[in-house]
Amino acid sequence: MSTKYAVVTGAGSGVGRAAALALLGDGWTVALAGRRQDALEETKGLAGDAASRAVPVSTDVGNPKSVTALFDRLKADWGRLDFLFNNAGGNVPAGPIEDLAYEDWARVVQVNLTGSFLCAQAAFRIMKNQQPMGGRIVNNGSISAHVPRPDSIAYTSTKHAVTGLTKTLALDGRPFDIVSGQIDIGNAATPMTARMTRGVKQATGEMKVEPTFDAKHVGSTILMMANLPLDANIQFVTITASKMPWIARG
Repeated sequence: MSTKYAVVTGAGSGVGRAAALALLGDGWTVALAGRRQDALEETKGLAGDAASRAVPVSTDVGNPKSVTALFDRLKADWGRLDFLFNNAGGNVPAGPIEDLAYEDWARVVQVNLTGSFLCAQAAFRIMKNQQPMGGRIVNNGSISAHVPRPDSIAYTSTKHAVTGLTKTLALDGRPFDIVSGQIDIGNAATPMTARMTRGVKQATGEMKVEPTFDAKHVGSTILMMANLPLDANIQFVTITASKMPWIARG
């Protein structure tokens, strides 16, 4: 196919923006999904000559109606979908488990886990029934899909659950050439990780500055995964700042 179609959630900043720009730079047509239309338009503006292939769509991934509207629009406009990067996510300030409000827990679960499920489900429906059949879904798991930070029970729980989502999608997608993988990212330099430069609580309780790396390398990794033929898969890939302490976390 001369045209390849992708959806990137959380495309208004950080890792999502880097992934969307990498795909656009490689000739993909990309739906930029996120809650803030102005941020999505900013991502589109950064695409340069590829901006005509960027489609900003204001979307709340935790809202089933919003997700349905996004994928119904793309199916009608494009007729197919080749790639989904489930990247959108959220967190709450670190704190003791006993102080975590139910509403904050539920919000993190709704965005990180339910949002990833809703988008994967909608993509699966399109990919299963299109011709040629199939496509690829990549979920953003994070280093927190492997090991927790202190006081992070909501975020860490959802990211561990995303790994289960990834594995099940990979299994259930086999008969339909729908391939699923996961990227686990540690300390990419984004607005979400800006606090790393001021110090992050370690397992010992002390605060330490942690190194970061340019998010464009996440974008190039996503592009590599997206461009694989459907008979090959990177099931899990971990990309981190080389000197971040996650190997020794605990």
